Formats: sequence, structure tokens, C-alpha cells
Amino acid sequence: MGEYVKKKKDMIFQSGDSLQQIVNVVNEAGAALNDKGRTIRESSIPEVLAGALGAVIGGVGSFAALYGLGTVGFSAAGITSGLAAAGCIVGGGMVAGVFVLAAPVAALAAVGVGAASHLKNKQLKQEKERLYKAALEKHQAIIQALKDEVNASKERMEYLQSLNVLLERAVKDLRQDLGIDDA
Repeated sequence: MGEYVKKKKDMIFQSGDSLQQIVNVVNEAGAALNDKGRTIRESSIPEVLAGALGAVIGGVGSFAALYGLGTVGFSAAGITSGLAAAGCIVGGGMVAGVFVLAAPVAALAAVGVGAASHLKNKQLKQEKERLYKAALEKHQAIIQALKDEVNASKERMEYLQSLNVLLERAVKDLRQDLGIDDA
């Protein structure tokens, strides 16, 4: 048994928000197991699943990279327009927007976030442990479904294989963050 990764910079999943992607995949796996007719087309994350299937060939490393292949990220235009909108609050443009958006962060830092940070880290670890168990359980169930549904349609098999890839990578990355040695 390894040790839980405590330094944020060494974590794969550094916040509760980053874990939401795993929640999405675990929920999708649950839906897949409950509906044997479900395929990527009916999925709530079709782009992610399609991206994962293609990434197997490319050998993409982490869960976040796999998940990110199919999601629309923050475009430069979206970020700059958001900063410009924030900058308008103080009568400035995009550069002023950086300072407007950074002000609350600076205020929080001045108050002192040591205790809050410790609590957040403890909650993050507990959430990782919970999600690890859920992802591991769904991964085993998807592997079984791949064996049981050997005569399913090509679309269904691709769907299950995509979920298999995503869950396998999520379990591996959570294992690393939690300090669980590979079994």
C-alpha cells in the first residue's frame, strides 16, 4: 500500500470539480448496465465516449486527457470575452478583468484559508475513495457485460468498450492519487 498523495501539484485530481468527470462516467456506466439497448448515441456524454474509443489507438495517458478529448474546452475567445466583461465592472477592458476576477481570491487569501484547505483536502480524499470504489464496481460490471453481450450490435459493443476504457483509466488514476498499489 502506497501513501495518499498530499501535494496538490502531484495529484491527478486536484479538486472536487475535477472528480465530476468520473461521476459522469460512473453514472453513464450505470445507465449502460440498466439499458441493454443503450449505445453512444443515447449517451449523456457521446463525444467523450467517441473520443475514448479513438484514443485507445493513440495511447492517451490519463483519464483527464481521455475525457478532455471529447469535451469542448475553454476557447481563447470565450476566456477573453469573459475577462473583458468582468473588466467592464470597473470601466476597464480585458486586463482590468483579470484584476476584478482575482480580487476575491486575494481577499480569501488575506483572511487565511489554512483550516478550510485542510477540511477540503480531507473531503477530497474521501470523495476520491468513494469514487474509486464506485468506478471499480462499474468497471467490473462493464467487463462482465462485454463478456455477456458478445452478440450485441457493433454500436453497443463500441459503447461498452468506450466505458471500459474510461473506467479503467479513472480507476488507475484514482489509485495513484490514493496511493493504492496496483493489484
